[in-house]
Amino acid sequence: MNEEIEFIIDAAKEHMDNAVSHLKKELANIRAGKASPAMLRSVMVDYYGSQTPLSQVANVNTPDARTITVQPWEKSMLQEIERGIQIANIGFNPMNNGESVIINVPALTEERRKDLAKQAKSETEDDKVSVRNARKDANNEIKKLDISDDLKSNTEDIIQELTDKYIKIIDDLYYDKEKEIMTV
Repeated sequence: MNEEIEFIIDAAKEHMDNAVSHLKKELANIRAGKASPAMLRSVMVDYYGSQTPLSQVANVNTPDARTITVQPWEKSMLQEIERGIQIANIGFNPMNNGESVIINVPALTEERRKDLAKQAKSETEDDKVSVRNARKDANNEIKKLDISDDLKSNTEDIIQELTDKYIKIIDDLYYDKEKEIMTV
């Protein structure tokens, strides 16, 4: 196989890998009823005048399935952490005990579980589109090459196999997340 073809296949594979990585991050942000430090990943805190991720000013732990604790490295940050969690609008009511911020994660209602499953499905579909776009871009590049029709066809088959493989990975990630969300 020539270098141009290998480059096109590698670029498509990298694009598809990025789509899967993106989906994993997005699905981690969708809470499935269990407390997780990832639930606070989007929280920004005013740290001496600059917006800083919560993880850079405090330890975030989950002592049990329904509780998240945020232990600031500086006690003076307690109010800022509480404010940051409220501003993030992620549906949590933080409580400050003078030492740390404690968040009780409420159990999900059936309706909320269905909404979260829809959200996960939407993210999944977006990443499938990204994989298909990688396929389309690769096939367009292949058509531009000055190679035999047989070689073009074989390369398009390789790209299609990659696409099928990554679509399956994305579907599997979704089904796992859906099961996690819908499990009471």
